[in-house]
Amino acid sequence: MQGLVLSGANNFFAVKTEGSDVLRCSIKGKKLKDIQGYYNPLAPGDMVEIERDMLRPDQGQITALVPRRNGFVRWNQKTRRPQLLAANLDVLLCVTTPANPPFRPRFTDRVLVQAAAESIPVLIVLNKIDLGVSEQVRERIQDWQRIGVQVCEVSAQTGEGLEQLVQLIAGKTCAVTGQSGVGKSSLLNSLDPELTLKTADISFKYDRGIHTTTQGLFLPMCFTAQDGTKTSFNIIDTPGIRHFALWGMKPDEVIFYFPEMEAAAVQCAFGLSCSHIHEQGCRILEACEAGLIHPDRYESWRSMRDELEALTADEY
Repeated sequence: MQGLVLSGANNFFAVKTEGSDVLRCSIKGKKLKDIQGYYNPLAPGDMVEIERDMLRPDQGQITALVPRRNGFVRWNQKTRRPQLLAANLDVLLCVTTPANPPFRPRFTDRVLVQAAAESIPVLIVLNKIDLGVSEQVRERIQDWQRIGVQVCEVSAQTGEGLEQLVQLIAGKTCAVTGQSGVGKSSLLNSLDPELTLKTADISFKYDRGIHTTTQGLFLPMCFTAQDGTKTSFNIIDTPGIRHFALWGMKPDEVIFYFPEMEAAAVQCAFGLSCSHIHEQGCRILEACEAGLIHPDRYESWRSMRDELEALTADEY
C-alpha cells in the first residue's frame, strides 16, 4: 500500500497510510532505488510504497518511492550534500519580514531561483507588517511583483492579511521556508491555533532568529474565518535557515531563473561567454542602466553565480 511521509529523523519516518493510520517506518534494505547522494532520502510530502509489519501493526517498512512531482532542495554546506526539504508541492511560501530580523531580500531571491529550477510557484509572505514597512522594503516588494511574483502581506501578531493568504493556498500543499526568526511557527499557529508549535524570541544580541523547528513536518491544517467558514490546506513546516545555498545548477545557468534577465541573456551578443560585468554592448548591463533590472537583483545574481563558481567538483 501507499503512504504519505509526515516527518523523519534518524532513518525512521512517520508515514500516514491510505486508511489514516500513522506507522513508524524504516527503509527496507536501508536504501531506496534511484535515490543517491541526498543528505536525507525522504522528506515530508513524499509518497512511498510500504509494507505493514504483521507482528507490530504500528510499524512498517518503506519499499519504494513513488516518483515525485517536484522537490524543494538546498545545498547543505555542513554535510556537503543536497538536502531535500519538502516534496510534491503546489506552492512554496517564502516568509520574510520588514524588520526583526532585518529584511534580507537576497535570501528570498535564492529561494525564488531554487524553486524556479523545480518549477515550483512561490508566494512571498511578508510577515510582521505591524512593525511598519519602509520605503526601501516597499521598493523591493514592488520589484518582485513587477516580475510576476505574488506577495501577500500579513501579521501573525494582529491577524491582518491572514484571510487573504488562506484564499491563495486553499486546498493546496505548501512548504514554508524562510530565515530563522521571521515568524514561520507563529504564522502557522495563527492560521490554526490547535497546532501550538514552539516559537522563540529574536536574539537581540545578533538581531537574528533562533532555530525552533528542527525537522520538517507535514501538517494538515484548517483555518476558521471570522464568519465561521473553514478552509483546509496542507503545510510542510521546514527548519529555519540562515544561509540558503543553491543546488542542482551550473553558475552560468542561474541567470535563466531571473525572469527579468533571461530574455536579455539569450539576446546578448556575447552569448554564454559574456560575464555581464564589463563588456560593452552587454544586454544585461544595458537593461540595468535602463532600469529594467533592479540593481540589488543584479548583485543578487552575481553573488549566487560567484558562490557556485567557488565550489569545487569534489564539494558539489
